[in-house]
Amino acid sequence: MLSGKRILLIIGGGIAAYKSLDLIRRLRERGAAVTPVLTKAAEQFVTPLSVAALAGQNVHRDLFDLTQEAEMGHIQLSRVADLLVVAPATADLMAKMATGRADDLASTLLLATDTPVLIAPAMNVRMWDHPATQRNLATLRGDGVAVSGPNEGDMACGEYGPGRMSEPLEIVAAIEARLGDGPLKGRRIVVTSGPTHEPIDPVRYIANRSSGAQGTAIARALSALGAEVIFVTGPAQVPPPEGVAVTRVETAGEMREAALGALPADTVVCAAAVADWRMAEEATSKIKKTKGGLPVLTFAENPDILAEISQLEAGRPSLVVGFAAETDDVEANATAKRARKGCDWIVANDVSPATGIMGGTENAVTLITAGGAESWPRMGKDQVAARLAARIAEALQNG
Repeated sequence: MLSGKRILLIIGGGIAAYKSLDLIRRLRERGAAVTPVLTKAAEQFVTPLSVAALAGQNVHRDLFDLTQEAEMGHIQLSRVADLLVVAPATADLMAKMATGRADDLASTLLLATDTPVLIAPAMNVRMWDHPATQRNLATLRGDGVAVSGPNEGDMACGEYGPGRMSEPLEIVAAIEARLGDGPLKGRRIVVTSGPTHEPIDPVRYIANRSSGAQGTAIARALSALGAEVIFVTGPAQVPPPEGVAVTRVETAGEMREAALGALPADTVVCAAAVADWRMAEEATSKIKKTKGGLPVLTFAENPDILAEISQLEAGRPSLVVGFAAETDDVEANATAKRARKGCDWIVANDVSPATGIMGGTENAVTLITAGGAESWPRMGKDQVAARLAARIAEALQNG
């Protein structure tokens, strides 16, 4: 898929720069030409000689290199590439990109190009979690920059958390998705995400602790594989992913209408934590506290979106994936739910308070299919999403 493609690889200054050497090798194995650019800080971690040897090309390092400027101007250097890849993308490089700074060769190339860009962030977990970095990340995604990772794990600084650069083969897959058609090109996928809010009166509502992070990650991963994603989201804590069609809803009834209205689709992933109940009659004014006793709330059952889509007689998606948030007997309850709802797969997880999964950054799921149960190790929600998206692509291709 990468044969004949031209990659301009910008290597930032971080310990993860050593992975860029393997990334170059993996890209060239697949037929890509790699033009390397080293920042000054990157030279503290990898040598220009080793990078040039693996790339088979000269390393570009200085903005005002008269010899290289005579042969190919720095602006032209970025424009002849099919993709600009920044790996590792440090917090400093991301900040420069987000604010339009151009004070060295790498940042100038990134500002002077209209070529697609992919970044693989790598930094300390506290730097990654800092509001400034997250704002920069949101800006870059809004500008159309694709992002691979970061992964979670132990870091060179001794801390643990998100911030590890994606592995070279993960970055290669992201590059292939960005440059190629992607295994889900031409596929239409609906993803529901987040909680629903069921009004009690004008100021109160019934809700749950879902952040929407897992559904958002799934939508992003499916889009990265080329799918047309329709993202139906309740009032989630996390922003929706870029590059997908977003429908915002509040209640289960609104989510049902939006999900059914998005059909036909090849796949529907019901990752939303839909409230099971709503008020039978919503109060039109605020319920007041009185001395006569507590108010009586009468509930009604909400529509079962997963079951309705799974049991459609006409226009049923070829693959319907549900989620089961359980607190006990996870596998047994999820297996029973799959049979009861009529969906193809159930992604089950334990959301007991001790797990920290509901509203957290990690997940530990069991995939329930007709073939049985497959437990996945605990990992970041982005990693769960990437793994699930790959399984969906495989199922649709083989189906």
